[in-house]
Amino acid sequence: MSTEPSRARRPRRHFSMIRTFVLADFVTLGNGFAGAGAILASMQYLASGEVRWLWVAFGLMPVALVMDVMDGRIARWRFKKSPLGADLDSLADVISFGMAPAALAFAVGMRGSLDVAALLYFVACGISRLARFNVTSAELSDETGKVKYFEGTPIPTSLALVMVMAAATWAGRVGPDLWGGEWRVGPLVLHPLALMFVASGSAMISKTLRIPKV
Repeated sequence: MSTEPSRARRPRRHFSMIRTFVLADFVTLGNGFAGAGAILASMQYLASGEVRWLWVAFGLMPVALVMDVMDGRIARWRFKKSPLGADLDSLADVISFGMAPAALAFAVGMRGSLDVAALLYFVACGISRLARFNVTSAELSDETGKVKYFEGTPIPTSLALVMVMAAATWAGRVGPDLWGGEWRVGPLVLHPLALMFVASGSAMISKTLRIPKV
């Protein structure tokens, strides 16, 4: 017979994590779903060669942005604060505005070894940028809890890169015909267009750039 004091067992609640979600969390998940959908559509383009899948991916990116804007506004509008909100938002943003643009770049033709290095650098900068924001957001907030400015460019600015790739796709300049051609250094290949990702990633982790939050 157990000598431990008897304790009332807490009833097991099904889907207990989902029960903690508030409306803003579901909108944030919509952001992540759109970004993941863009990645899968990019992969489908590589598998099938059908350009329509690229357009599906491009079309999902503005959806992710709308969801990202809406979740913050809904969170401020609702009185109930989500315990997962900030972390959930950062994880969704890494998918939608970090990995998805990198996957699209690879799909449209930036597949050289130096291209891949540039894309990985961009994703690493995006992850670092979001981690820094989560750590410093409290000290950058005003009395209402709203962050006054961003240190470095926000990760959703990567949609500018997506717009360039969409324009290249519209012009039929993807794959071997990618704008800017390619540079070869021995076995290493770099498409100059990939340097956009290096510039964007560097701007995200900059501490000297201060962008007011609207």
